[in-house]
Amino acid sequence: MEQSSHASNVVFVLLGAIMVLAMHAGFAFLELGTVRKKNQVNALVKILTDFCVSAIAYFFIGYTVAYGANFFSGAEVLSQKSGYEMVKFFFLLTFAAAIPAIISGGIAERAKFHPQSVATFLLVGFVYPFFEGIAWNDNFGIQPMLEAAFGAKFHDFAGSVVVHSVGGWIALPAVLLLGARRGRYTKDGTVSAHPPSNIPFLALGAWILTVGWFGFNVMSAQTLDKVSGLVALNSLMAMVGGTLAAMVMGKNDPGFIHNGPLAGLVAVCAGSDLMHPIGALLTGLIAGGLFVQLFTVTQNRWKIDDVLGVWPLHGLCGAWGGIAAGIFGTKALGGMGGVSLAAQLIGTLGGVLIGLAGGFVVYGLLKNTMGIRLDPEEEYDGADLTIHRITATPDRETHW
Repeated sequence: MEQSSHASNVVFVLLGAIMVLAMHAGFAFLELGTVRKKNQVNALVKILTDFCVSAIAYFFIGYTVAYGANFFSGAEVLSQKSGYEMVKFFFLLTFAAAIPAIISGGIAERAKFHPQSVATFLLVGFVYPFFEGIAWNDNFGIQPMLEAAFGAKFHDFAGSVVVHSVGGWIALPAVLLLGARRGRYTKDGTVSAHPPSNIPFLALGAWILTVGWFGFNVMSAQTLDKVSGLVALNSLMAMVGGTLAAMVMGKNDPGFIHNGPLAGLVAVCAGSDLMHPIGALLTGLIAGGLFVQLFTVTQNRWKIDDVLGVWPLHGLCGAWGGIAAGIFGTKALGGMGGVSLAAQLIGTLGGVLIGLAGGFVVYGLLKNTMGIRLDPEEEYDGADLTIHRITATPDRETHW
């Protein structure tokens, strides 16, 4: 029975890892559909290569930083280890690799290619696992301190703060240090629109992410005996809430509508195992409205050229999710209880500060050494031709 249970858990977590791996195709197509045609190839290439760089960084450094574990034994020793440990690494890697995938959407259309790979290595190797270890492995004794002070640890079941908010707050300084795309804002204050190049691809990316998210959330249980149908239902309700709020507040704009479910799902990750489905619906509704409002403000009023709106979508909606777990997770509002709003606020603030500081340090260092932005002519030609020497839709084929 024990061997059967172990095998079931291995398959369960492996399937979760595969579903979250597939979400990276969603990140790629969401960015591809949002950027201009001259940057579509770059969007696809960045997500794949960033995932591979993340795997190297997390395998050799990040996993050890977060959990104190490694795979540096001989293959014969590794083969005798629990297969569960190895698929769990794969599962957690797919979460870690979401950090550069999130950032990619914010810095699209004007960032250099190889400096971003260096940033990915540093962020996944050091910055992300530093907070991951605090939140999910009780590193530095912070979680026990919160529990002693407030009666509960900081609770983030599937990464509203650990993954999404940290990624979004890392992206903000990257976007600010890069500066806006050329022609986006004029000296007289005019905002020049750069509309999405392909709504069908944008929608495809959103759908892939939405489907994969049920692996992201449900399989965060990490063992079959802890799987919860409540997590699935809450994820569904938050997705619905985010979509409908984005539809209403975004006035039927397809870009907002297809980011709405993502806003709701980002926000519900933290408390998806605690909330009542109505609480999850409200969490998603607030997240969808928050995304539309803050995307509009950051782009048009504050003139922050965050191409896919990753700071409002992941950074702010993720922070809202951490706080929402402390509100709708309480028994008074139909939740499971065992959560503290004070601990949620402190844990969420910790993730925000670590992400913000990590982003400024890494991208500030790279800006002053390698440079992080394409020159004006390269940006005008587009990242596809400049970096990859091919466009997404060549006008003609060359026959040899």
